[in-house]
Amino acid sequence: MDITIHASYLPQNDPEAATKFYRDILGFEVRNDVGYNGLHWITVGPPAQPDVSIVLFPPEATPGITDDERRTVTEMMAKGTYASINLATKDLDSVFERLQAADAEVVQEPVDQPYGVRDCAFRDPAGNMIRIQELR
Repeated sequence: MDITIHASYLPQNDPEAATKFYRDILGFEVRNDVGYNGLHWITVGPPAQPDVSIVLFPPEATPGITDDERRTVTEMMAKGTYASINLATKDLDSVFERLQAADAEVVQEPVDQPYGVRDCAFRDPAGNMIRIQELR
């Protein structure tokens, strides 16, 4: 079987803030920016990985979501417990300094984890946990 990762989805509730974070702070490319019926999807990805993307989507666009589920998702996003993604870099300290200087919400400074990785963590504007591991 030949299966690859094409796209992963993260919720966003402010397209402008999401674009600024992923494009201007993380340095990702905006690959697609679509509005439909008052909703807004943004596809971003690292320039060095043109075949891998993150789709920043409005959670209320999820097919079949109920009002109660929408409220739960909104509450979990606000607490930062709904979605996450792991990224990687060769220079964790420089990336951390850049994110911190851009006033990204720091969750964890760079640290050597007992399970063998060195990483840090931030929240994006929607509350998604962004963990960044150092490639060794």
